[in-house]
Amino acid sequence: MVECKQKTAFLFPGQGSQYVGMGKDFYTHFKEAREIFNQASEILGFDIASLCFHEKQEELNKTSLCQPAILVVSLAILEVVKRNPFSNGNECHATAGLSLGEYTAHVAAGSIAFQDAVRLVYKRGLFMQEACNANAGGMVSVIGLADEKVEQICAELMPMGIICAANYNSPGQIVISGEKSLLEKASVLAKERGARMVVPLKVDGAFHSDLMTPASDKLARELASTPISQPNIPVIANIHARYVREPNEIKTSLTKQLNSPVRWHQSISRLIQDGFNQFYEIGPGKTLSGLMKRIDAAQEIRSIDTIDAFENIGKLYSF
Repeated sequence: MVECKQKTAFLFPGQGSQYVGMGKDFYTHFKEAREIFNQASEILGFDIASLCFHEKQEELNKTSLCQPAILVVSLAILEVVKRNPFSNGNECHATAGLSLGEYTAHVAAGSIAFQDAVRLVYKRGLFMQEACNANAGGMVSVIGLADEKVEQICAELMPMGIICAANYNSPGQIVISGEKSLLEKASVLAKERGARMVVPLKVDGAFHSDLMTPASDKLARELASTPISQPNIPVIANIHARYVREPNEIKTSLTKQLNSPVRWHQSISRLIQDGFNQFYEIGPGKTLSGLMKRIDAAQEIRSIDTIDAFENIGKLYSF
């Protein structure tokens, strides 16, 4: 890893960051962004720009559609960043992505080719949607309760069925995933034990739980036949908050990610521990910037999801 005064990491958002109109200003003003959208549309067999810019929010929210849409928008913005750097000369030294965003991170790091990522993410979304349809489940965000207390609640309910800690977003904010009846019981217990808020999430199913195992198995077969290279820069894997470098290690981490917890705040803490002190959230929304403030408010993070945000940065690190 390069040692320098400023160590920069690019972060990429996951499902839930989508909104109608995302990426449109980049598409309108930058040829390189249009090229990304057009290439993705050819791979997918439908107009991804129309989906992102003109479709109803309810349609865009579908797991099978929002996942490739977020990937494409994030990569279109990244391409603009790469081709239009501010005069600075420094490099991005590591990358990470929240759940779906981990695929974007691997494209940014050179370990997965763009066309393969688009194909994989589209199938990932389809597989997850199929698993949701076959086994109804849900997710609930628990705010203001220590991770250990949330894990204890899940442990108490596990003998009754499938429930687990699914997303470690930030200290005091953890998402649990599983069967709806158990989520209801867990919500009551969390409130009784001091949770400030318990919020059901508007998602199709129980992501990052054992209810996603059928999707994980199907994705494993797709990953097995996908060329994957060693990344040019370190990539943090969601499943254990450590760097992944070997192709087989990357395939395993992406397979397990579907039915394993996303350790986001541990991933960010690892980057900070390793000296990273400048972060850019590249893609729709500002979810990761909000989480960073709760993980470590002292860290510098800027969100790039509009041209105005891009231009207002004033200086930007390039690959």
